[in-house]
Amino acid sequence: MLDRDGPVPLYVQVAEVLRERIAGGEFGVGDALPSEAALEEEFGIGRTTARNAARELRRRGLAHTVRGEGTFVGPAGVPRVKPSRALYVPIAAAVAARITRGELRPGRAVPDAGTLSRHYGVARVTARQAVALLVRQGWAVETPPRGVRVADPSAWPRELAPAGEHPLTSVLLK
Repeated sequence: MLDRDGPVPLYVQVAEVLRERIAGGEFGVGDALPSEAALEEEFGIGRTTARNAARELRRRGLAHTVRGEGTFVGPAGVPRVKPSRALYVPIAAAVAARITRGELRPGRAVPDAGTLSRHYGVARVTARQAVALLVRQGWAVETPPRGVRVADPSAWPRELAPAGEHPLTSVLLK
């Protein structure tokens, strides 16, 4: 999709792809654009390139950035469309999925708010909410002064999701 050897910088190419998505109606005025972390993953680019793509969209007057919330379609001051679900819920679901797959083992540290914030391109407060949800649901336990650790499997939620819904998201939404 991106011409990595061409004369057009990668950030301009990514900004152009996003501009086309906006023009095509995938993103409407007030909608959040993908986070820097999501752009990194989708396009295989670095954080600086993702950040510069957002800057290019702002320069063109197609988007504005709200610190700690993200980049949104349209000029500053346009009402932002609130996501239908809190941002921390899918982050917590992703960490819970890592726990159930055995990538994060019982007694080991859960990624801290700074790590989650950088990885998902969200504010630290959002990442802290994700960790707090994991603790409330029983996926993790606070162990001062060692931080938050993966809980014993006997404490993990056991409920199943309705048909067609990811089981971890269903459990975490309660």
